[in-house]
Amino acid sequence: MKFRIKKKCHNARSGLLELQHGSVRTPVFMTIGTYGAVRGLCKNDLENCKTEMMLCNAYHLMNNVANICFDQSISLHEYISWDKPILTDSGGYQVFSLSSLTKISEEGVTFKSPQNGDTIFLSPEKAIDVQIKLGSDIMMIFDECAKYPLSWELTRTSMELSLHWARLSKNSNYSSNPLFGIVQGGMYDDLREISLNELLNLNFDGYALGGLSVGEPNELREDIVTNFAPKLPFDKPRYLMGVGKPQDIIRAVNSGIDMFDCVIPTRNGRNGQLFTNNGTVNIRNKKYENDLEPIDSGCPCFTCKNYSKSMLRHLDKCNDALAARLMSIHNVYFYQDLMSRIRASIENDSLDALSKDIIEAFEEKK
Repeated sequence: MKFRIKKKCHNARSGLLELQHGSVRTPVFMTIGTYGAVRGLCKNDLENCKTEMMLCNAYHLMNNVANICFDQSISLHEYISWDKPILTDSGGYQVFSLSSLTKISEEGVTFKSPQNGDTIFLSPEKAIDVQIKLGSDIMMIFDECAKYPLSWELTRTSMELSLHWARLSKNSNYSSNPLFGIVQGGMYDDLREISLNELLNLNFDGYALGGLSVGEPNELREDIVTNFAPKLPFDKPRYLMGVGKPQDIIRAVNSGIDMFDCVIPTRNGRNGQLFTNNGTVNIRNKKYENDLEPIDSGCPCFTCKNYSKSMLRHLDKCNDALAARLMSIHNVYFYQDLMSRIRASIENDSLDALSKDIIEAFEEKK
């Protein structure tokens, strides 16, 4: 992996991330394909939306796809027909989201599968092994995501466990695949300082801010990102995990973040919430019943070039799967175009103006 910063604008950076399966321009938004596919979209859809990088989840792939890839000597890229970079999350978030079904120890986590009740054990060593078998361009350490709210004492225990798992993850990487560390510590600055300093000693290939978007107030999350993003190593990629509203992205870019992911584009698309440069459109609103204009007249995506808001509302109301696909295409395109505009604004020193426009368009009016 090579990472080069091409231009700075205050703390924001425009760069190039060179990986085994291609180059990625940063800041980048990774479209999420949890099970190896972006729900409802095919390879051509993603390419037409100018997607540069996908995020897949090792936890959801470890008991079938990873073994197939290993046994057949192929990568996840070949298996899912995607020849561009893939970042794999380790499964640490599942520790958080499936907390009622898990037992946590220093060795790892024992799950009760929510699908069939099978007992599954996931350790840092196994999480890394699965990601290596998948052939990930970037792997993530195994960590624990602290709940919110949580006391300082319990958050410290969680953070220390994540550091222990970080060391095990680092020592288990028998490949040359890049491995990122994840800063934890909940909502406590002093704990995040400890986490960051210990992770720096392990010299990971990149660093992420984790444990956010778990129900905390927006202002608290923004304070943590503003405080800690500039403290991450300058010459390595900085990744903000799971944060994805346009106004949150632009603020984080201004703090120095390079990489993003979130389910918002496709999840919201499937539920009729569409992103435009003037804010969001809820296609289920009756006012669009006879609206023959596209979602965004300035958008060149497949959906906007071929379908009206009225038609999309009609398909959605009929529960036609085409509605979810078309609206997801638009949102995925919007996010990739948003990142392209952000990169251009950094390079031509107009980030302040773009930031103002994005925040005004998407910030909830109080």
